[in-house]
Amino acid sequence: MEKTGEYLGVLAALILSAGIAGLILALNRLLGPKRTPSGAKAEPFECGVDPFSQPSGYLSVKFYLLAMLFILFDVEIVWFFPWAVVLRELKWAGIVEMFSFVFVLVLGFFYAWKKGALEWER
Repeated sequence: MEKTGEYLGVLAALILSAGIAGLILALNRLLGPKRTPSGAKAEPFECGVDPFSQPSGYLSVKFYLLAMLFILFDVEIVWFFPWAVVLRELKWAGIVEMFSFVFVLVLGFFYAWKKGALEWER
């Protein structure tokens, strides 16, 4: 029975946040603008291209490869921030582990460079 008292604060926060969200939605419905969108605004928009036309051109596979490499290296670089935050607790072991991670990352970069994945030729 004592465990239920621990969750009373969580339940109160949940009810309070749901009440605030409901209040904001209700106020938006009551006080917000009542304009209906025009026909042009109701149509789907895809980068200025008519969404019902046939594709006019093709993108090179190199574009997709370069985009995937960017995402791959970008996601790996994101690991530097949490490492920098906890560096003092990690001491030398954390520095060695991060430099080994950077070494593998640089090896992957040079491999992609050597294979010509970063070349943009038409």
